[in-house]
Amino acid sequence: MAADQSFDTVLVVDFGAQYAQLIARRVRECHVFSEIVPSTMPAAEMLARRPKAIILSGGPASVYEKGAPAAPDGLFELSQRQGVPMFGICYGHQVMAQALGGTVENSDVAEFGGTTVTVTSPGMLFAGLPHEQPVWMSHRDCVSRAPSGFTVTAGTDVTPVAGMEDLERGLFGVQFHPEVLHTAHGMELLRRFLYEGAGCRPNWTMVNIADESIEAVREQVGHKRAICALSGGVDSAVAAALVQRAIGDQLTCVFVDHGLLRKGEPEQVEKDFVAATGVNLHVVDAQDRFLAALDGVADPEDKRKIIGREFIRVFEEAAREIVRGGSGGAGGSSPQKGAEDAPEPVEFLIQGTLYPDVVESGGGTGAANIKSHHNVGGLPEDLQFKLVEPLRTLFKDEVRALGEQLGLPTEIVWRQPFPGPGLGIRIVGAVTRDRLDILRDADAIAREELTNAGLDRDVWQFPVVLLADVRSVGVQGDSRTYGHPIVLRPVTSEDAMTADWAKLPYELLQRISTRITNEVREINRVTVDITSKPPGTIEWE
Repeated sequence: MAADQSFDTVLVVDFGAQYAQLIARRVRECHVFSEIVPSTMPAAEMLARRPKAIILSGGPASVYEKGAPAAPDGLFELSQRQGVPMFGICYGHQVMAQALGGTVENSDVAEFGGTTVTVTSPGMLFAGLPHEQPVWMSHRDCVSRAPSGFTVTAGTDVTPVAGMEDLERGLFGVQFHPEVLHTAHGMELLRRFLYEGAGCRPNWTMVNIADESIEAVREQVGHKRAICALSGGVDSAVAAALVQRAIGDQLTCVFVDHGLLRKGEPEQVEKDFVAATGVNLHVVDAQDRFLAALDGVADPEDKRKIIGREFIRVFEEAAREIVRGGSGGAGGSSPQKGAEDAPEPVEFLIQGTLYPDVVESGGGTGAANIKSHHNVGGLPEDLQFKLVEPLRTLFKDEVRALGEQLGLPTEIVWRQPFPGPGLGIRIVGAVTRDRLDILRDADAIAREELTNAGLDRDVWQFPVVLLADVRSVGVQGDSRTYGHPIVLRPVTSEDAMTADWAKLPYELLQRISTRITNEVREINRVTVDITSKPPGTIEWE
């Protein structure tokens, strides 16, 4: 696609950013084609793609540390020679400043999450925008002195150079993240760079993701058999529906009840999803197996890896059962074979892996490992399946749109995200059957009250966390209690890469707290987590 000059191309140089894919997607939302390239790609190779503009992404490193990712040798000189404007974001802003003679320093005070930036000289990007505006920061280093030729356009109490421009050379930089939802005028800044700063034509539209993905799955799987790891959540449901369109009865969905699900979920999967899609479904009750494997394990990374390992082992056993059974699973049939033919083995495993799962698990060049997702960093090394991950480059909101395009019911498409490891990573401490029962009851109350208040669509995700190894003194019925605290973690988000805490009505929080402490005997305290992401993740573990 990049070679088609009927539209312009913007390269996003990835320095290991959590948000590189989000930047690329935002550019596409401006109807300009974009693609991500690693920071290790030679400058001549980047410019050979004839980009209309280059964006330098953020990243977890410090530019002055030994071995930190740097711009490819000669990138600024070559881009200037060919008249290619550049926009540095966060770490990319610092890379630009340092490479061109500015100063980057470690700040005594970090800026994570919502910050107010003050426009000091509007320039091109900030012209006509508010003098003070909310932005999303994620850094400890900052540009303290802009390079020669740049105008400082914005700053904060902590960051002297939060924005800078050199219009003559077509160079722009901001310390904050314009690509995230919580930067109020971020998309306007990006549009101004693309249209005014780089002269990009807004004439690119996204191809049909469903048709493109279906064709890719058909090419990858061919006539082989596959199973899909179905959890009942939107990611696996959309992946399953898409792959079913591609390969039909070659697919069997495997639903594993690992004992870490919320109330009513096994029944919902067996009833709602099968009714909506007609897929072949194979159900495995593995509660005892998972609880035995997690016995005494408190470290969250260990939990995730154990759960990922056990999932794969169960899928392997299920695949053998499906082959022995000679059918595609409960209620289905496999591809026709002659009596003399041996049963066709299951070769592929379908997963609903999304881009946030990949980047948080350390995927991509230089990306930090925030937490190992069971379906990425938690997979065992001796995996016997070939993976099919048709949603791997998409974000949650894009997956929802794809689900609607595939005709999935609203109840599935708009279900709140729920992690594959389930309640196992919402118990801070070792996982036991009793602790799971406590958390299930509290979680069910919180979800029921949120639904009754009509706020399901207003809250992106609503984890309820049990602090299993913490107890606090309380008084109930004139008696002293020594119970567990529960943490409510309602958040708003667009794609799970960033999130803010949801400002739920006090009356709703009061109802949830009263019901939980009245109805769940082991809990005597309810708290609310009001931390944004970053610095906190949505899940506690």
